[in-house]
Amino acid sequence: MYTTQLFKEKKIVYSLEVFPPKKSSSVDTIYNTLSEIRYVPCDFISVTCGAGGSEAQKNKTCEIASLIKSEYKKEPVAHLTCVNTSKDELIVQLEDLKKNGIENILALRGDRNPDIEPKNDFKYASELVEFIKLNYPEFNLIGACYPEYHQESASPEQDIKNLKHKVDAGVSHLLSQLFFDNEIFYRFVEKTQKAGINVPIEAGIMPITTKSQIEHTITMCGASVPARLAKMFSRYADSPIALRDAGIYYATEQIMDLISNGVRGIHLYTMNNVRLAERVTDNVKNIILCHNR
Repeated sequence: MYTTQLFKEKKIVYSLEVFPPKKSSSVDTIYNTLSEIRYVPCDFISVTCGAGGSEAQKNKTCEIASLIKSEYKKEPVAHLTCVNTSKDELIVQLEDLKKNGIENILALRGDRNPDIEPKNDFKYASELVEFIKLNYPEFNLIGACYPEYHQESASPEQDIKNLKHKVDAGVSHLLSQLFFDNEIFYRFVEKTQKAGINVPIEAGIMPITTKSQIEHTITMCGASVPARLAKMFSRYADSPIALRDAGIYYATEQIMDLISNGVRGIHLYTMNNVRLAERVTDNVKNIILCHNR
């Protein structure tokens, strides 16, 4: 099922994200995660291709997405990056996804890997979208967006223009980068609407439960930290259990506020933590069900 159909059938779409194992992790860990997370109620599960988009992780993305669809009867979304991918390599990946019945692709430029020489076939996600739309129109394409704008963009205004180009190229809905201040997301959505971007935008939420996690997150994606969240981390820095519970509460409160303000989709970055996904989902599932009746 295309994710576009989910937005036609439901007032609120709720999704989860998992990622293939890193080199330092056992391959079995992701399958253990999937065997449990399949019981967490959601509309689809997206599968990342990992930082840098290594070949091993690209292959795992299709394998895991296929397992989610065939064995666990959940709708998968496969991440597909292009910065380190040639046109021929991309065709192989698309054929593999097609063969395995994967219908939804999150089309991304991807992170540059200093150990891999970038390919020149695709420089931007919009070029990837255009290529897939022209050659593989059977796929439903999803795009990423950045409420605080992409770190490599010249300005927020330029980032919105780039996003509009990507949507016009064939993206049917958007998943946002994580953020911790809902007001930033609301202002971003208002800007997209003024720019003529009318596809559904899912809000990306990541429960932050450790001090190292927030430091890493800020470094990787540049999300700003509201004073309230910073105060929370300062208050519970020496109590890991209290900090975990506070982080879950904060994410829950974010989701409740987003839903109350008419946001159509929530995308939970699980970091492969099943217990975390269960707790946040359990906190909001009845609210989502109430809206979807």
